Amino acid sequence: MAHATIYMGFTVPQLLRGASRIFPTHSVLVVLRHSAFCYCTVNSTVKSKRKMDHLERTANNFRQEVISQAKVCGITNESETVKRLRLAIANKDFTFKAGQWVDFFIPGVSVVGGFSICSSPGLLEREGILELAVKHTVHPPAYWIHTECTLDSEVALRVGGDFFFDPQPGDSPVKLVLIAGGVGINPLFSILLHIADLHGYQESKGNGYKMGTAKLYYSAKNTSELLFKKNILGLMNAFPGKITCRFHVTQQSSQICKELQPHVTEGRVSEKDLEKHVSKDTLWYICGPPPMIESISKLLSNIGVPRNCVFFEKWW
Repeated sequence: MAHATIYMGFTVPQLLRGASRIFPTHSVLVVLRHSAFCYCTVNSTVKSKRKMDHLERTANNFRQEVISQAKVCGITNESETVKRLRLAIANKDFTFKAGQWVDFFIPGVSVVGGFSICSSPGLLEREGILELAVKHTVHPPAYWIHTECTLDSEVALRVGGDFFFDPQPGDSPVKLVLIAGGVGINPLFSILLHIADLHGYQESKGNGYKMGTAKLYYSAKNTSELLFKKNILGLMNAFPGKITCRFHVTQQSSQICKELQPHVTEGRVSEKDLEKHVSKDTLWYICGPPPMIESISKLLSNIGVPRNCVFFEKWW
């Protein structure tokens, strides 16, 4: 997901009023006021010299009004370059839909991060927990997560985004094809976990939304960069035939472990891979770098997938 330095989409006074209800502490208000100062004094001169950031790109996207305090309650290494955070959410009114992202406010850091959520809405409902998987970069929020963030660190979060899967009980069943590139897996993994929750609820209660099948195509340079692979294999085993996955690697140099071998293809996702899933009740969700999204979108157009059945989230 893209990162951010300036809050747009809501006015600065709105942001400060919303934060003060949840974060009365001096340090956070200083951070937010500093962000406001940066917006008012620097934006006009810097904007022409840099690429648009996350908050500018998402200025017209949906954002919730709730800003919630969150405490880091778990940190693990998802890969050599990606840390997975578990965050305990303080505000009971805080909700999200599978596929959305958060604005990530760090006390003492003037730059605001933007990270896609990689956990399911069900985990938040059951345990009050939200998860993020963040790749190491020099961008201040990501750098803070990798170098300074510890258990009990406190941050603030605000949900946004128009890329999500949120079927209601009365909706018609659909099949999903999820196509991820690199860390673009984050929102699609959230959707996959939500699909598992829907299947689980249907199996145990016999009602609720009746989910169709879900197929994940996940591409990375090599298997060590495939995030959540053990979790994904677990979902496939828990819901055989209902959740399936094909991992694609483009620069694999080492031997692929026995557990993954049956599920790995060397090379990019192809038109032949996708055409078998074309149907009137299939929705397509794509997340990855812009060139990958453009390439996959072209493939889908070539095989006759209607544009209104394709949804994508770009990260930069």
